[in-house]
Amino acid sequence: MPEQLLTPWGEALPPVPWNIHPRPRLQRDSFLCLNGRWAFGTDPACEETILVPFVPESLLSGIGRPYPRGTRFYYRTVFSLPEGFAGERVLLHFEAVNRDAVVTLNGIRLGEHHGGYAPFTFDVTACLQEQNHLLVEVTNDFDDHILPYGKQRRRRGGMWYTPASGIWQTVWLESVPAVHVEDITVTTDGTTARLTFAGVEEGTLQVETPTGALTVPITGGTATVTPPDPRRWSPEDPYLYRCTVIAGADRVSTYFALRTVEVIPIGDTPRVLLNGEPYFFHGLLDQGYYSDGIFTPGDPDGYTWDIRTAKALGFNMLRKHIKVEPQRFYYECDRLGMVVYQDMVNNGAYSFLRDTALPTVGLKRLPGWLIHRSKAQKAAFRQAMEQTVAQLGSHPSILCWTIFNEGWGQFKGENMHARLRSLDPSRLIDTASGWFKERHNDFDSLHVYFKKVRLRRGDKPVFLSEFGGYSYKPAGHVFNTEKTYGYRLFEEQQPYEDALIALYEQEILPAMAMGLCATVYTQLSDVEDETNGLVSYDRRVVKVDTARMQELAHQLYERFKECV
Repeated sequence: MPEQLLTPWGEALPPVPWNIHPRPRLQRDSFLCLNGRWAFGTDPACEETILVPFVPESLLSGIGRPYPRGTRFYYRTVFSLPEGFAGERVLLHFEAVNRDAVVTLNGIRLGEHHGGYAPFTFDVTACLQEQNHLLVEVTNDFDDHILPYGKQRRRRGGMWYTPASGIWQTVWLESVPAVHVEDITVTTDGTTARLTFAGVEEGTLQVETPTGALTVPITGGTATVTPPDPRRWSPEDPYLYRCTVIAGADRVSTYFALRTVEVIPIGDTPRVLLNGEPYFFHGLLDQGYYSDGIFTPGDPDGYTWDIRTAKALGFNMLRKHIKVEPQRFYYECDRLGMVVYQDMVNNGAYSFLRDTALPTVGLKRLPGWLIHRSKAQKAAFRQAMEQTVAQLGSHPSILCWTIFNEGWGQFKGENMHARLRSLDPSRLIDTASGWFKERHNDFDSLHVYFKKVRLRRGDKPVFLSEFGGYSYKPAGHVFNTEKTYGYRLFEEQQPYEDALIALYEQEILPAMAMGLCATVYTQLSDVEDETNGLVSYDRRVVKVDTARMQELAHQLYERFKECV
């Protein structure tokens, strides 16, 4: 049986978890959090109680058990608006529900939403009463493999994890004027930022800069800002330009950053440049799972701890692995200075032959008969990719998109690369991370687990987008004491740490001269059976010495400078 491991944030849950504005990029003073105790059940009577926003499979939900395919979940809560809260319009927001949701308020069916990683909103102004009864019905039938589902599996084990069904992010209410800012999109060339506003045409943008305040008009739904002496965003200086939007009766806080990322040859070796300078990205694979909340840490501070810990160990990048996080995660990366290499969430059925066996023996391109062919799966993936770019594309910390991880759900890589490039020409694109090589990739993306890292200089930068995966199980902090999933197992801490350092010194440092621009070690934290994290699943043990890891990072950065 899995052990019940509480994180520090799960150990001290408030009555209303995550009672903080979930959308820092478009924030008003109006915010009413509906998280907390809801009635819950697998029939409409809702005879149990669940703590929202934690999924019923999780320890923090107060339920903590698995459910069979086809289960329908029912959530009920009752709320009243505080005096003076209601404005011209009242919006009900769901930051994410996994996977298919039907929402009813006061007996009126508001609508439905499909997909587990995107926010959705209903205008509930006409439905409100003095006391309001909210019902959410959810199913999580990811077994059809049509909508993106990531690493959820009913029979968890190895690299497959416990499902995360139902409400897993904040539910909240917001009061807005009839005409209001609905969304803000930011693009930048490193000197100028262009902000596009959905929902309003005219207004004023007030911008805080290091040299004083700027006031910029919003005309035709856009504002263009060129700050004097532009301060560009980087992990070393994650400067954010804070702004206030005033559009009629609406007032919104937001922010933007200035930065560029591009591929340029340096001598005969292509390199990735951040803000015009060659940059080495020293990264960790980050799957975004927590021992007690599964998809959701007990508090947003869990994200802050992960990011600060990675930085303290010398890393400057996280590869967010086939999961889309709450906006708070990306805000913390923006604010603290952590580059994000963002995966799309996979769909399609997994095949051991296609997705593991053939690549392991050296097949780098899939024959046509093995490519995913389902029209429904393809359409769902395209839609989810477009939604992800719209949802996350204004975060300066995100420098790279991954379309497909290895072969999972892969189809028409060239077409998908072109589509993503049309949506976002400003970032790097990894069309098929790891094993299945694509001509239309901005860099060579390699996964190396079963052999030594040996690179040849080519015509593209090289990203070692997965490697390592060494396992060590700290006693008392292990989810599954009987089984371990990893690529090299160690019984004691010191040999584990020595081997990890040696891996970098013997294989990564020599590869710098061959065009290596980024590494992604597997991984930041343990996840269920996987014990190859640098920190334990409950986030209570850092398995490596901080000073030693900082010295290693210094060696990597200095060697990279020598090579460029």
